[in-house]
This record gives sequence, structure tokens and C-alpha cells, in this order.
Amino acid sequence: MLKQLFTDAKQEIKFGYLKRNHPFRYPVLASIEENVPQQRTVVLRDATKDFELILFTDARSPKIKQFEAHPAASLLFYHPKKMLQLKVQGEIKIIRSGKQLADYWDKIQGKSRKDYTTQSAPSQTIKNPDHVDYLTDDNHFCVLKLVPNSIEYLQLKRPNHIRAIFYETNNWEGEFLVP
Repeated sequence: MLKQLFTDAKQEIKFGYLKRNHPFRYPVLASIEENVPQQRTVVLRDATKDFELILFTDARSPKIKQFEAHPAASLLFYHPKKMLQLKVQGEIKIIRSGKQLADYWDKIQGKSRKDYTTQSAPSQTIKNPDHVDYLTDDNHFCVLKLVPNSIEYLQLKRPNHIRAIFYETNNWEGEFLVP
């Protein structure tokens, strides 16, 4: 049963980037800043063959400095209809240049590219939402790659909730946990 739970977890996460309306498309990403958790909703963009989870961001975003200081991260997924929660923990690798970055940039549709071309950095104050200026020839696009070291599975159901943990160091073999 544990192997099937792990397979199901990976499949649900895969649906998050393959199916536009899947609830796993928008997980919550957690980082640390000055010993305080920081959370934000992100868009799951892809996964590598080694199951590294891919996210896009502006290279000037506050989360970049947070991950440079503390690469530990967590992605939390929740599927309300299935009452399934998955927590993927690992380390963030920041990709700022090279072929992999260029390949992902090439996949971004025209209008979505502007999200990475603001003149001011994300989180800067502005007078109103219409006061955002954009660059014409440059971008601040970068890729965050979460390299997982554990996946926690929790499904709320009756008569028994199911909770399990899987560790990369244990070849992704799982153990049941008390829900």
C-alpha cells in the first residue's frame, strides 16, 4: 500500500503542472527569513525526470535572498475534493543562467513574460496598480528547483485517515504515521 501511496502522490503532483485546473497547480511555498516562516502561493510549472519541482520567479524577489541564506523549503499541496494534502520538503536550487533557464523562458507565452520585466523589484511600494513600468529589452526571470528529500502524504477519510512519510535517503520507502 505504501508504494501505491507514493506513486499516487507523484501522479497528483504531476497533474498539477499538466492539468490547468488541478488544485495542485497552486501550492504554497515556504521559506525562512530571520527565523520566521514566509509563505506564498506559487504556480507549479514542471518536474524533472528526477522529480525536482520547478517554479518560476523574478530574480529580485525577496524569496531569492531567503533561499540564498537558507535553501530549505517546503511546498504544500491540497486537493479539497480528495481531501488530500501533500507536503514536499527539500532544498531550493536557484537557476539564473544557462540552457535550462533559456528553455523554460522560451516556453513562457508572450503576455506572461511581462511578469519578469518590471523596472522595479517585486515587493516595492507603488502608488497604485497602474504605476508599474516594464523593461523592453531585459528580464529578471529565474527558476527555482525544489530538490525533494521528503514527501508527507495525508488523506482525510473515514473510517481511518491515512498518513505516511517517504524519505529520499531511504530510497523513497515509506512509513505510516499516526494521523
